[in-house]
Amino acid sequence: MSCWETIADYGLRSIGIGERLLPRSDFTLCQQFVLIGSGMIWNIYFGVLALAFGFFMSVTVALGKGAQSPWLRKPAEWFIFLFRGSPLFIQFFLAYEALVLLPRAGIDILGITIETSWTTRAWAGALFVLFLNTSAYAGEIFYGALRSVPKGDIEAADAYGMTGWTRFRRITFPTMLRLAWPAYTNEAIFLFHATALVFFSGFPAWQQRGDALYYANYFADKTFNPFVAYPIAAFYFICLTLLLIGLFGLINRRLNRHLPAERRKSMKLRPQLIR
Repeated sequence: MSCWETIADYGLRSIGIGERLLPRSDFTLCQQFVLIGSGMIWNIYFGVLALAFGFFMSVTVALGKGAQSPWLRKPAEWFIFLFRGSPLFIQFFLAYEALVLLPRAGIDILGITIETSWTTRAWAGALFVLFLNTSAYAGEIFYGALRSVPKGDIEAADAYGMTGWTRFRRITFPTMLRLAWPAYTNEAIFLFHATALVFFSGFPAWQQRGDALYYANYFADKTFNPFVAYPIAAFYFICLTLLLIGLFGLINRRLNRHLPAERRKSMKLRPQLIR
């Protein structure tokens, strides 16, 4: 089988398109690159959706923590403390065990049966955990940026007659976003790296449609050589990290376009070994 045939057969296997049976022997380097790359589709799925929904949730949490009312501030503080204070792997485990306890036949509400079996699958349950986790971390980042908004900007907005939503939309939120963006970029990179933990969580891969680490572990077990499959998975994550840095760097330049050139902070690659 040529490499092009391998790509045609296994390039989209992780989403159910192509050959269903995995290679059993005579593993080639092309097969490992293609199948692990196919599994990256799920890692990108987890990262993109968790980041997209988590962005809005994190801004809401940051505003809640900065609110004067304790009814808004305390839930936001405890939410951040809970998900920042516990390991992500344990969050996966507890979420899975809690979702398994839901009735298999579904929940009956007003005569309508709501299915619950889908919540224990990785595409839904693991995504929900990643969404909550990144919302907590990013919420703390945005809260710190919110506290760092210069008072002079707020006073200038008041002088122009801006109050309430108008002041937040035109002054507070853009400034908060600009101040938080470098740290938020690190959180986005960590989130995509954290998607590799889905393989080790209790959430099963449906019909063997696993992520990159699922296929890397398969080849490592079959070949008894982890020094090929796992470096390939790491290579894909490095490429994904460089793509994120480039994309978030473009957004960062857009956010700082009004500043003089010497005051603009450029995005730099600074690998974070320990969170």
